[in-house]
Amino acid sequence: MDTIARMAKAQEITFDSLRPPAPWMDETHSIWRKSVRAFVDKELVPHIEDWEAAGEIPRDIYPKAAEAGLIGMGYPEEYGGAGTDFDRFHGTVTSEELARMGAGGVSSALMIHGIGLPPVMVGGSEDMKREIAPQVLSGKKQISLGITEPGGGSDVAQLKTNAKKSGNGWVVNGSKTYITGGCTSKWLTTAVRTGGEGMAGISLMLIDLEAEGVSRTALPKMGWWASDTATIHFDDVFVPPENLIGEVDRGFVSIMANFNGERLGMAAQAAACARVCIEDAAAWAQQRQTFGKRLADHQVIRHKIAAMCQKVWATTAMLDQLTWRVQNGEQPIAELAMLKVQATETMEFCAREAMQILGGAGFIRGHRVERIYREVRVMAIGGGSEEIMRDLASRQLGL
Repeated sequence: MDTIARMAKAQEITFDSLRPPAPWMDETHSIWRKSVRAFVDKELVPHIEDWEAAGEIPRDIYPKAAEAGLIGMGYPEEYGGAGTDFDRFHGTVTSEELARMGAGGVSSALMIHGIGLPPVMVGGSEDMKREIAPQVLSGKKQISLGITEPGGGSDVAQLKTNAKKSGNGWVVNGSKTYITGGCTSKWLTTAVRTGGEGMAGISLMLIDLEAEGVSRTALPKMGWWASDTATIHFDDVFVPPENLIGEVDRGFVSIMANFNGERLGMAAQAAACARVCIEDAAAWAQQRQTFGKRLADHQVIRHKIAAMCQKVWATTAMLDQLTWRVQNGEQPIAELAMLKVQATETMEFCAREAMQILGGAGFIRGHRVERIYREVRVMAIGGGSEEIMRDLASRQLGL
């Protein structure tokens, strides 16, 4: 047995061993990781296949997640949150531990408020925050984000859904699509056009999805089966004036700021999914026998695993550095865009290589790698496609 093979045998390759140390993480992050992992392993993992088949997770899981502090992490206690003694690295830990399930639909369904609620907390009135936040953070109600439209996605400045003044309120017409939680959410934080063309005419409004004139169409998907996804139609939907989030025609900046946080979280999730792929592939390679020896004893397999580790460690180092910068008040837009691409490409590479190592076993339903393989594309497209991210980065760099 050569040196590399002996080293691989001596050190078990696990989800935890594949996470390089972050100098900005301390004991509080370790404690939080243990807490989230205990909740995930007890309340979520045993039910994944049932929820995948059902196309949604049951409502009684949300209050349990709220009680565990998962839903309210980082939100003020006065609004029903778990407190603000959390930093960006606690958020990274949360994304990683949820990704460890290898079931992106479960985590996206449970945590969709993470992109729907922040604009309310930042730009909503005090009355709005006190009405909406406690219901969401207790797990009683759900809130989603509505940006993408049937005619356009990442090019937010060209959105068509319009809101026209009517009395003291607004009347909204148009539609949003690919909305995670769109079938089950009570509210939608919605980007609408209140002014002229371009980014200067966009506003954010909170729309009650049970209001007259709202209809929803469920969308079957390639992956993320446990989260419902919908196209939402607005036909003369009245929105009262108090449901305006922030200032009229000033919503574009809030949307972009929200995207930065979403992309950071998606990068953490993608890198963690890649670690899952390596863990399962390495475990299989060490027990599967081919041609009289373990898969791990074939040089080509060892090289695959080494290449996967190389990409994960590089991506995680970039993730941690940018997390630290954002935590310290920076908004490195170009770097966050490139991180999102780096992370999803790493996820895709590791999912493919893990599938090759697992062979037929990885193709069978119920395997983490099988689910992750189906979820690669939504991660690479959602939150900003690779092409849009690279173009954004190049423009931010002054090209």
